[in-house]
Amino acid sequence: MRQLATMTIHRAATRLFDRTVIRLSPQDETENVADFLQGLVTNDVCRALPVYAGLLSPQGKTLFDFLVWPAGKGELLIDCEASAADELVKRLSLYRLRRKITIARDDGVAVHWHGHIGDGGAADPRLAALGQRWLAPALDDDESADPAWHPHRLALGIPEGRAELGDILWLETNAVELNGVSFEKGCYVGQENTARMNWRQKVNRRLVVLPAEAADQKRIKAVYDDLGLAVAHMRIADIPAEFVPSWMRLEAPKD
Repeated sequence: MRQLATMTIHRAATRLFDRTVIRLSPQDETENVADFLQGLVTNDVCRALPVYAGLLSPQGKTLFDFLVWPAGKGELLIDCEASAADELVKRLSLYRLRRKITIARDDGVAVHWHGHIGDGGAADPRLAALGQRWLAPALDDDESADPAWHPHRLALGIPEGRAELGDILWLETNAVELNGVSFEKGCYVGQENTARMNWRQKVNRRLVVLPAEAADQKRIKAVYDDLGLAVAHMRIADIPAEFVPSWMRLEAPKD
């Protein structure tokens, strides 16, 4: 990622105000922030960044989802829901123990997005069609891209955030197709159940975006009345084929 101070991307109506940044910083040269986070989250943060990842319960259920960015000087930045940031800081701090790592919100950095490919940011690691994403200093004249972002994301059938993903097994959130999990990197919180589900191909339910009137009311996680859409947690066999996005691969459930 480019240094924040030198980025020249067009900023008008690009800021996602419902996102914020958490900064993880080593307190001395003996600490390795990437190694710390590597043992906690679902994806490999020791490779090229940004990556999409989750922090799970020991049972493999989704607690938080986010993007991880590089920041120089051994730091990492987490691009997450603003409403979940304080809880995520607390959760990460519980795992820090005696490690010399500072974990805190950085409200001086803003998350930006544009739907056009090639605007100079990084392609969203979940799906290129989501557009370009970048981090830049937060400025008073930043204009909100939120009204455009959410319809764009939902039109592509991509869920995010605690309201849509919370308390669901990570692989049921479409994490494999959306590049949110590594099966090679080793242990992390919730890894055992996640790896077992993948090996046995036992992902029998998925999150899907569909018209609100077509969703089973008992399975709805979130409803967007202004868009006429809902995010539902459904058995694979019950998902209407016309609402399965092209990027989603549905395994046949086993008995």
